[in-house]
Amino acid sequence: MCIDYTDLNKVCPKDAYPLPSIDRLVDGASGHALLSFLDAYSSYNQIMMYPPDKENTTFITDQANFCYRVMPFGLKNARATYQRLMDKVFHQQIGKNMEVYVDDMVVKTTSTKST
Repeated sequence: MCIDYTDLNKVCPKDAYPLPSIDRLVDGASGHALLSFLDAYSSYNQIMMYPPDKENTTFITDQANFCYRVMPFGLKNARATYQRLMDKVFHQQIGKNMEVYVDDMVVKTTSTKST
């Protein structure tokens, strides 16, 4: 299903939460023996909508009206919301053994030897 949130996005204030610098991410990954790349599965759909905002995601079908309980793709601030959450969840690892860019992650290992 594809829903056009253009009109909703026009009236939403922009969340200016910054995305990480690509140069910093690349530099942070260099020099490691092993990099494991991860992509979060249905990442945005793992975040619950803020209850008062659910009705703003309402869409109409010939069967009924529906609204999202989880954050759908296409919302103006979805990327910033997700990045903020990942930064909060992984704050102790970011810059050390992990980097996060929205729903893409890289785990950095300095040794290929198992312990």
